[in-house]
Amino acid sequence: MTDPPERIVVSDANVLINLMHVGRLDICGRLPGFKFVVPDHVREEITVPEQRSALDEAVALESCRIVTITDPEDIVLFGDHTTTLGRGESACLVLSDRYGWTVASDEKKRFRREAVARIGEDRIIGTADLFTCAIQAGLLTIEEADADKALLEERRFRMPFRSFRERVPEQLEER
Repeated sequence: MTDPPERIVVSDANVLINLMHVGRLDICGRLPGFKFVVPDHVREEITVPEQRSALDEAVALESCRIVTITDPEDIVLFGDHTTTLGRGESACLVLSDRYGWTVASDEKKRFRREAVARIGEDRIIGTADLFTCAIQAGLLTIEEADADKALLEERRFRMPFRSFRERVPEQLEER
């Protein structure tokens, strides 16, 4: 029996910061079937010293790795995207488009529209999706995820459901 292929996820700052707010950045290294990469442009956007340290520690522990756009065509495309999107968002979009990676972002509006047009809805995940995957993998309980959801809501990050119980199959609740 072979392991399922790894899904490489290129993460925008907002998802990383949400995970940091609730002390769950380690999920990036523990979620089965996923490998997380962070563009150096996203790393630059994380300017709060404690958050930068948390990201650097996650990199040192190999929970994620930093990647750089080096292909000349990608550098041009990155420059084009930065006329309407942030640098981190632009880097995520270029890398996901080039390599077929999934984007982790909670951005709405322009970035979301551009990402859907370029890579498709099925290659975009957000904080809530990562928590759902962590519950399904047995890394978090529904109660732990709901407690984290409440903490994130105190920081004005809202998820459009009352409980993760609404997002996971009933058989997982019986574990």
